[in-house]
Amino acid sequence: MTSHEPTGDRGATPAHDAYDAVVLAGGAARRLGGADKPGVHIGGRALLDRVLTACADARTTVVVAGSRPTARPVLWAREDPPGGGPLAALGAGLHHTTAEQTVVLSADLPFLGAGTVRRLLSALHASGTEGVLLTDADGRDQPLVAAYRTHALRRELATLATEHGSLTGLPLRRLTAALHLTRVPDPVASFDCDTWDDIATARARIREHGHVLDEWISAAKDELGIDLDVDTGVLLDLARDAAHGVARPAAPLTTFLVGYAAAQAGGGPEAVAAAARKAEALALRWAEEADETDKAAGAEPDVAPDSTPDTRPDAG
Repeated sequence: MTSHEPTGDRGATPAHDAYDAVVLAGGAARRLGGADKPGVHIGGRALLDRVLTACADARTTVVVAGSRPTARPVLWAREDPPGGGPLAALGAGLHHTTAEQTVVLSADLPFLGAGTVRRLLSALHASGTEGVLLTDADGRDQPLVAAYRTHALRRELATLATEHGSLTGLPLRRLTAALHLTRVPDPVASFDCDTWDDIATARARIREHGHVLDEWISAAKDELGIDLDVDTGVLLDLARDAAHGVARPAAPLTTFLVGYAAAQAGGGPEAVAAAARKAEALALRWAEEADETDKAAGAEPDVAPDSTPDTRPDAG
């Protein structure tokens, strides 16, 4: 059975309930020549870390793969035997979940964001179906970019294991065919990296003008271990004003000082905003003084320069 969710950005819609996340990261990556796909970097971040950032508000996140360093703590699980396929991996991951909703993701989604995860959960809450999955640019189901009702996953996985003796080697379509699902078209968030051409495409896209700044900030926060959402527009305006009114090097140095001051004040978006406002006011005052000085230096004198003798003490 199939339902369809209308397209549109619902990233601002909050998730209605707590959820767990299961991330499948143990594939063989044959089309990449056996490369460590979850560890491939796009925009300076490993693919796996990008996906983990998108589901950072999950109550529990289970990664089904061999353990490795990640940007945030997760639980690790492994199907038995390893390499048993996506259904076996999903079953191993679900063993560690307790929430009523489970977001199921592959580890190769470079453009997945937290807004898409919230959108899936909101659609699941509203639809009454057993799962909500994305479809790609060609209209194909992407069952590893989806939110499901956990009881429905457990029920169908148990049925398949009984029918076939185990879940090893079974394709995902055996699961999705048995569930009542809602489809949400999203060619961007559903884009996955199966080949080196896909990886090149993803690397090029995030360096486009409309994406590069957000991508850089997200990568920097992951690298620095910062979980802080601030108004980047305020900081950019501050940097512009400092560069214009003081000197170009003042821009990065001023934004650094704002960050330091915010940390001294206890951190958080409010502390950053308060420090930025103070620094921006200072930069504007500095610029106003410079403008007044320039105007005074360029003003026409009231009297012709040679109309009176120079009476300075050191006049020659």
